[in-house]
Amino acid sequence: MAQMDAALEAPKKKSLLPLLIGLVLMLALGGGAFYAVYSGLLLGAHAQKPAAKAESSAPEVHFVALDPMVISLGDSGLRHLRFSAQLEVDPAHLPEVDLLKPRVMDVLNGYLRAVSIEDLENPSALIRLRAQMLRRIQIVTGEGRVRDLLIIEFVLN
Repeated sequence: MAQMDAALEAPKKKSLLPLLIGLVLMLALGGGAFYAVYSGLLLGAHAQKPAAKAESSAPEVHFVALDPMVISLGDSGLRHLRFSAQLEVDPAHLPEVDLLKPRVMDVLNGYLRAVSIEDLENPSALIRLRAQMLRRIQIVTGEGRVRDLLIIEFVLN
């Protein structure tokens, strides 16, 4: 009978004390680590030095403004594209790119006339068009002279 009483008794519950101690230690160590990183005690000296170097060593660039263009689109000629842009140029190549500006305008004019109206109306196509125009400009001016094409105005009428 004693054996049956022992079998009927409920098993002993485990103590929650180790779990609570672990939780308190985890919060304390996490808070301490956050404070050390946030206040700059840990990683503070290393994290601020590269940012200071990046500000002082900004590359020098110049911009060459392209003349605004109005391009007739389609066969009817009733729709027009008003386009203006600037070229981001390395200062060493500024005179060369400035001399080639008429060729750049000619390439852009020819390319934009050939693009379909549907491509020009699609807002997501502007990134692809910009990349295509930049590549054509880099071919005309030579590699390494023009860094980027900044589109200032792109309006369909």
